[in-house]
Amino acid sequence: MRGFALPKIPTLIPVVAAALIAPGPRILMQRRRETRDFGGLWEFPGGKVEAGETPESALLREIDEELGIALDPSALEPLAFASDPVQPPAPRQPHVILLYTCRVWTGEPRCLDADSIAWIAPDVLMALPMPPLDIPLARALLKAI
Repeated sequence: MRGFALPKIPTLIPVVAAALIAPGPRILMQRRRETRDFGGLWEFPGGKVEAGETPESALLREIDEELGIALDPSALEPLAFASDPVQPPAPRQPHVILLYTCRVWTGEPRCLDADSIAWIAPDVLMALPMPPLDIPLARALLKAI
């Protein structure tokens, strides 16, 4: 088959993220530590899927580690994904982020692994400075809520 050839990208690193939605609605976002890639930018909380984990089990673990809350697994709704369209500059590996929405959890979110967290109104979400892959996820979320 002839046609347009896409560049080959090394194995993607799977990442999961949660759009925690509280009444209002309000969306929980976290600001990355300055010492990390994309430091100071706002993102959906989450992290890498480890070997042997499903995306959902990884999300439960990551949210517990980052926010100290327990998500209700039955309340996780897959919403969107975003991936690097081209090989990012070294040493960063290409990522694919799977975004889930969740409206049910136990506990009060605390900032355990970021510079800060904040509940954001939907009308100001796109004004936040975000890493490139979080931008299309935020757009998808705004269409869904």
